[in-house]
Amino acid sequence: MRSRQTLLEIFTTFLQFEEDTFRGWATDARLRRSMQSRLEQPDEATASEQVWVTYWHKRWRQEAGEDTETRRQRDTGTQRSGDAGTRRNRDAGTFTPHPTPHTLHPSLLTPHPSPPSLGHLSAYLQESCYWSAQRIVAQLHQSQQRLSDCFQVAIVAVPKILNAFDSDQLPSLKTYASQAFSNTIRDDLRRRREADRCNDWGLLLKLSRKQLTEALQNAGLGSDDIDRYLLAWTCFEAVYLPRKAPGLRQLAAPDRQTWDAIADRYNQQRQQLTAPGSDCTPETLERWLMSCVSRVRAYLYPRVTSLNAPKPGQDAGELQDDVPTNDRDSLLADLINAEETQARQAQQHQINAVLQESLAKLDPTMQELLQHYYQAGLTQQQIAQQFAVQQYTISRKLTKARETLLFALTHWSQETLHISPTSAVVKSMSAILEEWLQIHYQVHDSPVGKTSPDRDFSQEYL
Repeated sequence: MRSRQTLLEIFTTFLQFEEDTFRGWATDARLRRSMQSRLEQPDEATASEQVWVTYWHKRWRQEAGEDTETRRQRDTGTQRSGDAGTRRNRDAGTFTPHPTPHTLHPSLLTPHPSPPSLGHLSAYLQESCYWSAQRIVAQLHQSQQRLSDCFQVAIVAVPKILNAFDSDQLPSLKTYASQAFSNTIRDDLRRRREADRCNDWGLLLKLSRKQLTEALQNAGLGSDDIDRYLLAWTCFEAVYLPRKAPGLRQLAAPDRQTWDAIADRYNQQRQQLTAPGSDCTPETLERWLMSCVSRVRAYLYPRVTSLNAPKPGQDAGELQDDVPTNDRDSLLADLINAEETQARQAQQHQINAVLQESLAKLDPTMQELLQHYYQAGLTQQQIAQQFAVQQYTISRKLTKARETLLFALTHWSQETLHISPTSAVVKSMSAILEEWLQIHYQVHDSPVGKTSPDRDFSQEYL
């Protein structure tokens, strides 16, 4: 892959694919004019790449804050008109959080509605996103996942990454974004795998309200329609299976009696909606729920328009005709790998710090129990005899201590690494925590608070 050499290229061009491989760089004319005008200023022409990253990031924070207020006012008026789909598309602009079924790669979209700072930083992060996607795909042996699809999933997370990045605390946006891109792709793959294992009824029970809402918004539904679909889904959950179970993936369709009960529940509760509408039949609710399923699956597997698509508004030519050709080799892969190693080491230190801090905050009794259990190697029964209590009391306190540490680790990973705490992720983290405790207490025979070995736990649950 040819790396970009000049500041003008780095902040104004976007990656394009052909047959799932790198094809070249496409220049965004608006961003080029924006960057060129600043580079022509005498006091800015010699600024370094890092200076420009900091500048555009601060500009983005300012513009994002202003746009939030403007969007809130506009959304209020737009909601009254029922044009929720148009509103969402206008707000998202080039970098909509989840592409619609006909969305092009961000490099091929027209980014005029979004602030220039977002466009410049998205261009800047193209290569980091590409290498993150390539590493993930390389690890997926015998997988049908395409590099271009993984790239698309990750690149739309740029606004979220910029919002979480603190340029005053973290020196490298590329390093931070590279890890965040990888986590975004892994999280998306987990959700897709779970959806693939479920039939339609199982998927409806696996969904969260947030996931279903995002899928319906992405499909362009108005707020009133979304409210009706969500109520239908809530009634389905309550009547068909009052309590979810992790193993329920392949379920039979509800029988007629169940559909009647779902319809009765919906018609009783529809008055709470802003636009209640009329009573719904079981057939209507079934059709709505099947529509929810199809939109969720489309949301998880968005289609990407081919580079062979005709140029918008033109009778001849394809999008790929404007891609420049340059076959020079790039050393960027080696540079990014070095940055990734540093990022993983820093991340592991953070994990140790989070767990050690949480460990130190436990009450003395729980700390002593953990030392007896992991450091001294005593069984729960032996500990119970030593404290003159019942074994179930020891078991309960040990479980509470582990849950406290697991919550701290899960919260940190969600806030710092943008990893959704799904059941599979939490289960993996729990196993990692157990191993961390054993190493912390046994290998070093350490008291509470002593540094644990630099085992790369961070990559084991990602």
